[in-house]
Amino acid sequence: MKLYSTNNKDLRVSFQEAVFNSMPQDKGLYMPVEIPQLEKEFIANIEQYSLPEIAYQIASTLLKDEIPSADLKALLEDAANFDAPVVKLNGNTFVLELFHGPSLAFKDFGARFMSRVMAYFLKDGERLLDVLVATSGDTGGAVALGFLGVPNTRVTILFPKGKVSEVQRLQLTTNGKNIRAIAVDGTFDDCQVLVKQAFADEELNAKFRLTSANSINIARLIPQTFYYFNAYAQLKRQGFATIVFSVPSGNFGNIGAGLLAYKMGLPVQQFIAATNANDTVPRFLETGVYETKPSVQTYANAMDVGAPSNWVRIMDLFKEDRKAIQELVKAYRFTDEETLAGIKEIYEKFDYVACPHTAIAYLATKAYVKENPTDESAKVFLSTAHACKFPEVFSAEMLAKIELPEQVKSLKNNPELYDELGKDFEEFKGYLLRQ
Repeated sequence: MKLYSTNNKDLRVSFQEAVFNSMPQDKGLYMPVEIPQLEKEFIANIEQYSLPEIAYQIASTLLKDEIPSADLKALLEDAANFDAPVVKLNGNTFVLELFHGPSLAFKDFGARFMSRVMAYFLKDGERLLDVLVATSGDTGGAVALGFLGVPNTRVTILFPKGKVSEVQRLQLTTNGKNIRAIAVDGTFDDCQVLVKQAFADEELNAKFRLTSANSINIARLIPQTFYYFNAYAQLKRQGFATIVFSVPSGNFGNIGAGLLAYKMGLPVQQFIAATNANDTVPRFLETGVYETKPSVQTYANAMDVGAPSNWVRIMDLFKEDRKAIQELVKAYRFTDEETLAGIKEIYEKFDYVACPHTAIAYLATKAYVKENPTDESAKVFLSTAHACKFPEVFSAEMLAKIELPEQVKSLKNNPELYDELGKDFEEFKGYLLRQ
């Protein structure tokens, strides 16, 4: 597998190099030189395959000879060892539950795959690998658990102070070992800027072997295609041939993976990008003007991103053609008030407790159906996090319905350990150098 930079189409690097370097020096993002098509026979019979088997077909098609077949199969069976069920709510409305992994968020798919790929490529005696990651809520927990105890690695997680839920914070701050957490007095965008500045800093790169675990890393994007194909397999078993996916969208890595799956041959009729008040992409699709803004805090905190990094990948996938994207991607945005109303509606209509991100995806599905009343395809909205992470948005009746997973119960017994910094890069750089 060869990759280029979105800022330099002539660049060529291997998958291994892209995984460890995360971001090209020209500050673009890595993309595959070739997006191969999956075998038509595989797509036609996909309902016969399990999730690990589907994952292997996709990964081996993309990576080619980067990892030997037997090693890749073992890696995937370990990384994707939890369910991602499509749950029927009514006739053709489904929710894709992506929160059954160890950190209770969809990002377990990317983080577990990436940590195992890095561990596979790391050689004994190599320099310590320093993983830097910014999180708006769920990424950090998934990365922490994915890398916890992995030899020869050290993970530094930056999160916006006071802007993640209690469960999310505990998932970041109670690990110890090779995981350290920093509460930044700012927004997720500020955390993301600090990470990007670190990668561009010559002194830090000379002293440390830096890599990223954010969705800018291509190893995060690839495994997220797995659950789109797996959802299609499940729906084929129920007699559906066409699908509309509604995706909660913040940094646009999740829907970016869906669009990569589409380019590889997944038959999707429509994608829906569902956002909160941080609506950079909906505004762009409407006006043609791409204007980032400082992120706004909402109940759906994992989507509080004013400058989504992965949008450049989506533009690259479609050769900068906004009209082509508009045909395949519809975008809707919702306020906190609408999100709360959506949570209530899902509960009252389906007896289902949904997190704020999931509720936004549901509302976008509902808006799409209203505009396309004759569309009989399966409507699948993605549930990206377990409801227990957001207790403040639920009524007492809803809270009583939420079954607290064992891993959350144990978190509250562990001591928290984290540092606090401002959003000044020199302060962050000094912290890294002192450590």
